[in-house]
Amino acid sequence: MARPGHARSRPSLEEDEDEEAEDPVDAMILRTGCAAQHRELQECMAVRQDWRHCQPQVRAFGECMARRQRAEEPRQA
Repeated sequence: MARPGHARSRPSLEEDEDEEAEDPVDAMILRTGCAAQHRELQECMAVRQDWRHCQPQVRAFGECMARRQRAEEPRQA
């Protein structure tokens, strides 16, 4: 018999979807305009399981984020 406190309630599928939709990292990446590059990197990582095999995608995402950062710098000054 399970001890009290070990019974965990799983969130419903609908709650899981809400949590995914509200992911702050995903929201931040969408705001950068680099979501396509990030998605390609994530897909490569899912297939290859090693970031070293995904260097073109790593570079593309990094370059996109760097462009975004340079575009933001004049506004922050």
